[in-house]
Amino acid sequence: MSTQIQEQETETETETEQTSEHQTRRLAEKRERADMRERAEADLSDADEIVRLKIFRYDPEVEGKKDPRFDTFEVPFGKGMTVLDALIYARDHFDSSLTFRHSCRQAICGSDALFVNGRQQLGCKTQLSDLEWPVRIEPLPHAEVVKDLVVDMEHFYDQMEAVEPYFQTNELPKGELEEQRQTRENREKVKMSTRCIWCSACMSSCNIAAGDNKYLGPAAINKAYRFAMDEREGEDMKEHRLNIIEQEHGVWRCQTQFSCTVVCPKDIPLTEHIQELKREAVKSNLKFW
Repeated sequence: MSTQIQEQETETETETEQTSEHQTRRLAEKRERADMRERAEADLSDADEIVRLKIFRYDPEVEGKKDPRFDTFEVPFGKGMTVLDALIYARDHFDSSLTFRHSCRQAICGSDALFVNGRQQLGCKTQLSDLEWPVRIEPLPHAEVVKDLVVDMEHFYDQMEAVEPYFQTNELPKGELEEQRQTRENREKVKMSTRCIWCSACMSSCNIAAGDNKYLGPAAINKAYRFAMDEREGEDMKEHRLNIIEQEHGVWRCQTQFSCTVVCPKDIPLTEHIQELKREAVKSNLKFW
């Protein structure tokens, strides 16, 4: 009996310690947030310019935040400040629940594609000085919003995977250590298409993709171009890739609106690549008897 009492007392002490640790951590976080707010107020009072951000907010898991809205944040502006810099400042100083994706901050990872002032742009690449203020920041259109500025990318990745975005060949060099060479001319031809960072800005801007959920989209077709036009894969693989993009929801759905080319943060001539693949598809189907 005494052993059971001791065990119960030990469990009670453990629970009390855990509760105490949790309360201590909560108080520390609360003090830290208060300190951040004080520093933010000091920054704002000392700033020569203040930029106002109107940020889309939505959280389906929190009662009272399920209805989409816009929250306004004022951020001290500094030379060279990007949209991502402003978002990070707003999150760190005013609202830690503000949610958005970012990683490399060098326009390489493509994770922070946003809808800024009515246009798809990378947050880390877009200078606040180049925008009209107040700056309106929203998640990418034509995608399901998970929370705040974060959208579900699963469908986009599925479309990219559908074109088999990896190098395939049946003609390897004979020597074990011999390179599979590519001419300078061919490298120049596919160079721009290799710059895709899978940000989905082009897909978001495409009206066809918005109305046709099965359309491969400009990013996936550009990825198919990158490999179909690579001379190292051979004619059999090129024909295989053309068969993939010739489907009903492939290249022929493109209406040449150039919206994808306009918003691409890596300046890839997406529309041009799509049109060239159309020409290649037609030539591959021509038969002369």
